[in-house]
Amino acid sequence: MKISIELVVLGLVSLPGVIAWGELGHYTTAYLASYFVSNSTEAYLKDLLGNKNDDYLAGISTWADGFAHTHKGNYTRGWHYIDAHDNPESEKCNVDYERDCKEGGCVISALVNMTDLALDSQTSEKDHQFAVKMLVHFIGDLHQPLHNEDIAQGGTQLSVKWEGDESKLHKVWDTLIPEKFTEHLHSRRNRRALEWAQELADEISNGKFAGEKDSWLKDFDPSDSFNTVMKWSNEANDFVCDNGKTFHHFNNFLL
Repeated sequence: MKISIELVVLGLVSLPGVIAWGELGHYTTAYLASYFVSNSTEAYLKDLLGNKNDDYLAGISTWADGFAHTHKGNYTRGWHYIDAHDNPESEKCNVDYERDCKEGGCVISALVNMTDLALDSQTSEKDHQFAVKMLVHFIGDLHQPLHNEDIAQGGTQLSVKWEGDESKLHKVWDTLIPEKFTEHLHSRRNRRALEWAQELADEISNGKFAGEKDSWLKDFDPSDSFNTVMKWSNEANDFVCDNGKTFHHFNNFLL
């Protein structure tokens, strides 16, 4: 049985705007996606992943991070981002695949290749599992603007102040902002992610994002994963361009 192409749309039906992604963010993205996949896709994925519970996607959403830090998975470390060598300071931002994707691969090539693998009816169940784990994680990574930018090594070398404490911008965006934004929810991270996803699903279906959700699928072409993923990457990269002058002129600034 082939996996539905709907899996590739997880990023589009995930958190509105761009809020990404440490553990809490990945869990939330995956939980939220589970509200919008079809019943047939849900049944297939639960069977493939051997998990009949509601966390069948959330439970694998951070697997790719752990795998990348093993000897066996070290070759995938560069698959989580693409270093756009553009110029945010002058507001000339873009992602150029030929210029920016390294020889060992990047998040663009990883998503395209894992989509092909997931849709290949001739490959093994083990390979399908691998592809799904990678897709769920990398779609979250792709929607993190700093995973689509080379400036200050994706913000990992840019010091900022967050609530009076110094941190790196990448960590603030990945982890600290989502945790602050969800302080009113359950203290356990997995449960907090589920509750946040429920709130967002309601907003997408019936609330403030209901009028926008159809536009999120504009220009989406399930038969052309490369151009679809490039569109997502450039949209995320645009957020960096909006703030590029701030990044350049202030090595430390207050959030």
